[in-house]
Amino acid sequence: MYFSSLQHFCRQTIERHWGYLTVTIEPLPPIVVGETVTLKCNFKTDGRLREIVWYRVTDGGTIKQKIFTYDAMFNTNYSHMEDYRRREDLVYQSTVRLPEVRISDNGPYECHVGIYDRATREKVVLASGDIFLTVMSPPSNISVVAENTPAPFSRYQAQNITLLCTAKGGKPAPSVYFKRDGELIEVISYTQPFSGEQVGGRSAGVRGARPLNVRDLDDTKLHRSPLLDPEARSLRLYPDISEHVHTQGQQASEPSPATEVIPETVVSREFPRWVHSMDPLYYFSHTSFPQSDGSVVVQARLTWTLNPQLDNDALFSCEVKHPALSMPMQTEVTLAAPKGPKLSMFPSRAKVGDTVRITVKGFQNEVFPEPLFTWTRVGGHLLDGSIEREGRELILERVPATLNGSMYRCTAQNPLGSTDTHTRLIVFGMYVCMYECMYECMNG
Repeated sequence: MYFSSLQHFCRQTIERHWGYLTVTIEPLPPIVVGETVTLKCNFKTDGRLREIVWYRVTDGGTIKQKIFTYDAMFNTNYSHMEDYRRREDLVYQSTVRLPEVRISDNGPYECHVGIYDRATREKVVLASGDIFLTVMSPPSNISVVAENTPAPFSRYQAQNITLLCTAKGGKPAPSVYFKRDGELIEVISYTQPFSGEQVGGRSAGVRGARPLNVRDLDDTKLHRSPLLDPEARSLRLYPDISEHVHTQGQQASEPSPATEVIPETVVSREFPRWVHSMDPLYYFSHTSFPQSDGSVVVQARLTWTLNPQLDNDALFSCEVKHPALSMPMQTEVTLAAPKGPKLSMFPSRAKVGDTVRITVKGFQNEVFPEPLFTWTRVGGHLLDGSIEREGRELILERVPATLNGSMYRCTAQNPLGSTDTHTRLIVFGMYVCMYECMYECMNG
């Protein structure tokens, strides 16, 4: 058992013609970081006390550091560790108080007691006891991200998605598990990186893989479709171009005289026929990384084949259990396709030679996983000659008058779906700018 070592203590009794000495350190349960703990050393003797010394043992027992000493000859006490406070009962018990325990305080401690030989009254007889102080630390931070993102949306090929939950600062290592919409997910454990062919092994006691439930599939489709891989066991997609979802968004902002904003439009939210299991298979793995301070970083991965029809708006939570916590810690994410991106342009009244920045300001809803943003110019190349550019911002340096009226498209997509937003660039020429300046000066 994990806590069996915590019950360990040493008792040493010396009984000879000079008397007896018994030393015992009271066992302690695990201590949580930040708490105060008192180490108690009980001793019995019929001899005269000489000294009491407390040690902290480090480096596997090779180094013993004094943390408290009582010398009966001089009746003085001192400490070699400023962080330790102490009080002592010099009759039958000596105690050392450790305030605000840290992870670094974890380890063995020893209490050494010395008495005078009753016969010679000079020779010192020693006995000692020891204890291992176990310090626990709850995770200080947990987070969930989607691996391998940002990533594009594909209507014609099934994609795997992996949620990575990271718990930092725990000691001992916490247990991590996933839930979907509040329900514990039944998982298949694996140790190798996930791929369509690699995840075949299953741990004992974990559910086995179930055969895929293929819908809308007959022999004709099986032979005609080039998308079907007979060797694969992942989800497959059969596009149906007659099925489209068009959602008309609202105009993001009022148009300015210089910039015409085309109403945001969600396009091609197409959900074709997916061949999928109604009960998805979730693959789970976890790894631990010991840290120099004694804590452990735990990373848990949940991988499954994504189905936008079923997984859009699904709530996934990562929960962490630890003996230092009275209740589990958790963090949540909701899978969602991009919808309603809002664009801003600076400067709003662009002139010839200006540097124009078109930036994604946000969405109508929270988007997870992180979207991939792709910029294109409708009917032509971008200013630098490229066909497209990725990122949250498109920079047009020293815009020429020839770009006046050009239309730019921002495509936001993640594995659950995609959406497009357009904006038109209006570039003011030199004469228009001069006219406006004169008009403003005349009107004060």
